[in-house]
Amino acid sequence: MKARVFYATITGNNEDVADVIIDTFEAEGVEVTKEDIQMVDPHDISADETDIVVVVPYTFDKGTVPDESLDFFEDLEDTDLSGIVYGVSGSGDDFYGKDFAVAIDKFEAQFEKSGATKGADGVKVNLSPDVEATEELQAFTKALIAKVNAY
Repeated sequence: MKARVFYATITGNNEDVADVIIDTFEAEGVEVTKEDIQMVDPHDISADETDIVVVVPYTFDKGTVPDESLDFFEDLEDTDLSGIVYGVSGSGDDFYGKDFAVAIDKFEAQFEKSGATKGADGVKVNLSPDVEATEELQAFTKALIAKVNAY
């Protein structure tokens, strides 16, 4: 099984989120790569080479997706990711109230247009992963694996 984790970060919090997910994949025997989202074209993702895709975005300025992930985000709409399981998790700051980590919801909606299969509900982490968030991210990652194994 192969997974790819794409992340965007300014503060390093999202890289911490990505690292928890990656560590869990590795502990479960999944081959995983970590990639900066701005270096990835979703059109280059193939179900022949990838079983799971995880996006770890932060939420910027009143609920927008990060600038460095806009190309990826927009290209998802016309990309066929059938046969791939996806998940979206990331950090935010609950100070922003209703805009807290909404980039996760926006990415999930875009993935639905791509034909990919949702493997788990996204995890919204307040700032950096604490013990509770780490456990949620581990459960999230294991659910993605279980979804692939259920095929």
